[in-house]
Amino acid sequence: MAGALDGVRVIDFGQYIAAPMTAMFLGDQGADVVRVEPPGGPRYDSPANATWNRNKRSIVLDLKSAAGLDTARRLVESADVVIENFRPGVMDRLGVGAEKMMAANPALIYCSIPGFASDDPRSGVRAWEGVVGAATGTYPVRQSGRPTYTALPFSSSYAAFQAAVAIAMALNARERDHAGQLIEVPLFDATFGAAGNRVLRVHSQPPGERAAMTAMRNAVGGQIQCEDGRWVMYMGGNKEARHFLEASGAAEFADALRDGKLTPEEFRERVDALFKTRTAQEWEDFSEEIGTECAVCRPSAEWLTNEGALTSEIIVDTEDPVLGKVRGPGISVRMTGTPAAIRSPRPLPDAHRQELLAELSARNGAAPAAMESTIRSALEGVRVLDLCIVLAGPTCGRTLGEFGADVIKIEPPARATGAGFHNDINRAKRSIILDLKSKEGMDVFMRLVDTADVVVQNFRNGVADRVGFGYEAVRRRKPDIVYASLNTYGQIGRFEGRPGHEQIAQAATGMQERYGGDGRPTLAPFAVNDYGTGHMGAFGVALALLHRQKTGQGQQVDTALAYTATMLQSSVIQSFEGKKWDEPRGQDALGSGPLNRAYEAGDGWLFLAARPHDLGASPDLADIAGRTGPDLERALEERIRGGKVADWVARLTNAGIGAHEVVPDVTRLVDDPWVREHNLIVTREHEDIGEVTTNAPTQRLSRTPPVAGRPAPRPGSDAAAILSEIGLLDRLDSFVAAGVVCLEPTAARGPV
Repeated sequence: MAGALDGVRVIDFGQYIAAPMTAMFLGDQGADVVRVEPPGGPRYDSPANATWNRNKRSIVLDLKSAAGLDTARRLVESADVVIENFRPGVMDRLGVGAEKMMAANPALIYCSIPGFASDDPRSGVRAWEGVVGAATGTYPVRQSGRPTYTALPFSSSYAAFQAAVAIAMALNARERDHAGQLIEVPLFDATFGAAGNRVLRVHSQPPGERAAMTAMRNAVGGQIQCEDGRWVMYMGGNKEARHFLEASGAAEFADALRDGKLTPEEFRERVDALFKTRTAQEWEDFSEEIGTECAVCRPSAEWLTNEGALTSEIIVDTEDPVLGKVRGPGISVRMTGTPAAIRSPRPLPDAHRQELLAELSARNGAAPAAMESTIRSALEGVRVLDLCIVLAGPTCGRTLGEFGADVIKIEPPARATGAGFHNDINRAKRSIILDLKSKEGMDVFMRLVDTADVVVQNFRNGVADRVGFGYEAVRRRKPDIVYASLNTYGQIGRFEGRPGHEQIAQAATGMQERYGGDGRPTLAPFAVNDYGTGHMGAFGVALALLHRQKTGQGQQVDTALAYTATMLQSSVIQSFEGKKWDEPRGQDALGSGPLNRAYEAGDGWLFLAARPHDLGASPDLADIAGRTGPDLERALEERIRGGKVADWVARLTNAGIGAHEVVPDVTRLVDDPWVREHNLIVTREHEDIGEVTTNAPTQRLSRTPPVAGRPAPRPGSDAAAILSEIGLLDRLDSFVAAGVVCLEPTAARGPV
């Protein structure tokens, strides 16, 4: 079967991570991706190119030559999508910028993924991953006063996730009006999508209240060391905690905590002692047996050989022309009607020159004429039923709402508290509280299905089927439905039925072990798997809607936290002959080497990113440019320590070296004037609780831009309007009396 993007041509000018990864997502889904390499091959020579450049064809073009530029322009004129990730203005100077290319091809979707936006004062900065990570609080400053570097490229990856979503949305809009558009997804902006609830503020919330809630959760779960000295991530703060303790013979712990006979600290000491009675793997196996959440905090090398990773095809084997047999990340978004696939390994540079030139010679016909469009949003007229909880699934629904869909959040009475992350992930939606365990509630749901285009749910495998709203039941009612399923480990394989959250995915796949280093496993600074999976779910839904526009056919979309966690590690998580696991790790890491690390100045920290020959262009560093290794590192430490952060950043930037202050925590950016002016962070009035501050969508689309949408509604507040739309308003009172519909949460709402 063809992929969802069969027949779509993508020209990938990208280098390094973000653009190649974006193009890979499109290629996995069937697009014909043509990779344009510069003479000399890719600028980033990494084993990860075996992943990022799969499913592509290759041609080498010198864009500074007349012949190379002419071929590049002809390729773009034949394309549906162009992707590039250079600094703003570079593609214009080369002669293949957006304005010129979209004039020649009005149906073109032109996606730029710079480090900093074209209107950002830092647009000229060499925005390597480390520079953007420093600028976004991704390397938080710890109590020691030192920042902690992570080898995982969160900013580049999130730019790729969100660029893929934006392109899929633009293709949906184009299918309706045949017009292209310009997209910009800066790495700096995109990182706010990962920060998520870290920047959430409910201004009426008492100071410290949220921290107290977090402390209580940590008392009954977290990383725990086991009999063999290894660690597990145990999610004891969920509803299965008592079940776990009963099954392990320790129910009295829970009773004593409930009755006030144990403090949370004393309870945690008992739990820690309990876990010392078995090995880490035994606790993971035991938890699977009784249906609770637990995962060994394993290194990524073990994830590559893990039965669950392999049987779910999260990890796959491929043949690479450079490395030979490679084991690495599989497909991140699976679709039943238009299945994604790894159809070909990465090509050698220029491997497809002759066939591509022949195709251009045979091409006939002028570019389509420009069309006027009245479309205001990419998903205008699309209705989504959002059955999701916690972060990943609701983020998928929120993203669809930001791109114009009418999203109806359906919550069960027992969970509809409005607490937790509600104001972060339920904006741009309407709300109804509906008891789907009752026959009447399920009847209402199916009436809503009749009006819907998309259903999104993120329960563990089998739960939706048992309750009655699984894919088969829904598509019997609405055959062309697009049905998205998000969970922890996916729909197939050894772990398909296991429950999990963000922390479990980080533990199972190696993220916690790497970030913690040789000591205690440590969580990443953001809930990167939850939010990333939400974006990937929206990408899959947009592709399925595009396919439905063309064929009238619906299908099921599948993505998972473990898929995302593996892709977020795609810069390092390949296994091949000669592989060395030598990436920076641990809480003391400052970078990957002397020319890519954080340095302490007299009044704070800055991040420096440079190529070896760059130092010679700096009047301040030219005298040490010939040094290498520890000698260069010591010289840079001594030199930078003698100045101020702002002075060093300005001087290094003027010399063409990447540099930025290390922002100590992402929350400091909440009140940054540029961030506010460009609506990366917004503060709005909520109808019940006053001012609420959240992040906002970061993709910039010239014709159908996403918008933040209404603040998260009070749960249940839209019941009357929703029932009216399906002809059931006259039954509202009887539904409320029977508990089928609730007009407000059944429990006291939390503050956030």
